[in-house]
Amino acid sequence: MSTFEVQKKKAAKPMLWVSMASMSMVFAGLTSAFVVRKAEGNWLDFDYPTAFYVSTLLIILSSISIHWAKRKVRNNQITQANFFMVITFLLGVSFAISQYLGWGDLYQRGIFFTGPGSNASGSFVYVITLLHLVHLAGGLITLLFTGVKLSMNKYSAENMLGLELCAIFWHFLDFLWVYLFLFFLYIR
Repeated sequence: MSTFEVQKKKAAKPMLWVSMASMSMVFAGLTSAFVVRKAEGNWLDFDYPTAFYVSTLLIILSSISIHWAKRKVRNNQITQANFFMVITFLLGVSFAISQYLGWGDLYQRGIFFTGPGSNASGSFVYVITLLHLVHLAGGLITLLFTGVKLSMNKYSAENMLGLELCAIFWHFLDFLWVYLFLFFLYIR
């Protein structure tokens, strides 16, 4: 392995952590703006869609399944690891669908993103959940590429950095959604 490849591997995790810290700052800013705007008044309180509760369960289950995929690779059980990666991907897609259904529910109840009938409270929910979903799309693409590499036997107990990076990012997305969901529930 060349010096460049060694350095690249050493830098991978710190770079991921830096990028996740910057993403966290974006969401911290948005949730802070939510609190400040709410204090100004003219705020519509509403119940969050059941789909958001379902999506929370789905993303937590996906975090568990990617943990099992990593565990199986550590034991060189690649076939079982592939199974758990597929489950993780399907749960991630189900999360995205659930979010979309949640937006549909909000819209049906007259909570709009923009326009004459909109309110800042609904707009914040749409923006924050959409931004999370954009990051989740990146996570799904990462899951897909990592899953393909796993099925091609590119990972093993001795070489699993790509899978570890994918799992760290996926757990981050899970934690971020749980934070946002609890924030929405308790700060309204």
